[in-house]
Amino acid sequence: MGITKDDRAPSGDRRVRRTHAALARALIKLVEEQDLSRITVADVAERAGVSRSTFYDHFRDVHELAEAACTAMIDRLIESLPSPAPGVVDPESEATQSLEAFFAALAEHAGLYRALLGPQGSARVVDHIRRRATAGVRERLSEVHAAGAGDSAGESREPGEPGELGENAHDVPAAFAAGAIIGVAADWLQRGCPHTPVEMARLVWPLFSALFRLDAEPRRP
Repeated sequence: MGITKDDRAPSGDRRVRRTHAALARALIKLVEEQDLSRITVADVAERAGVSRSTFYDHFRDVHELAEAACTAMIDRLIESLPSPAPGVVDPESEATQSLEAFFAALAEHAGLYRALLGPQGSARVVDHIRRRATAGVRERLSEVHAAGAGDSAGESREPGEPGELGENAHDVPAAFAAGAIIGVAADWLQRGCPHTPVEMARLVWPLFSALFRLDAEPRRP
């Protein structure tokens, strides 16, 4: 798996990257066995075959490691969110395939995500995922609306509608969509993934589409 390099790590330091990868793999294995809240630095260090001092050379605590270990995976999940462009022959098929990939990626590391998004998880990590998901949804919805036939230069937007918003702007639709997706994913994980990724994609897409009218006719001026 890809691991995001710690800000303190010198560029190109392969030893640092190997240590990060070993710690991340150890954490993922441990989360499959017990709740994240019960995992200690000593547990991770022992499983990774490094000393506690080595762990602290790179991370403050287990939660910081969890956030770092999940960054690359979260990026891939965000990239799987649906963004059907206007003119696509079958936008529903394209979007459900993206959602299927999203839920399949969650299922691949279900233990870790279940721990991070569950009641015994990390508020810090949940907030990190929420912010990344909101930014990803905002970017993709902006692309869709910018390419839409109704997005003429002189057309005004409804309050809160996705558009040219700054990075720190309060984009209510994007935040709402990100929260909904995370909520559905967390519930699915906590229930032991009762539906397959294919079934989840088919259940979620109509809700996402209706929320943003992605399959609707272009608005009239």
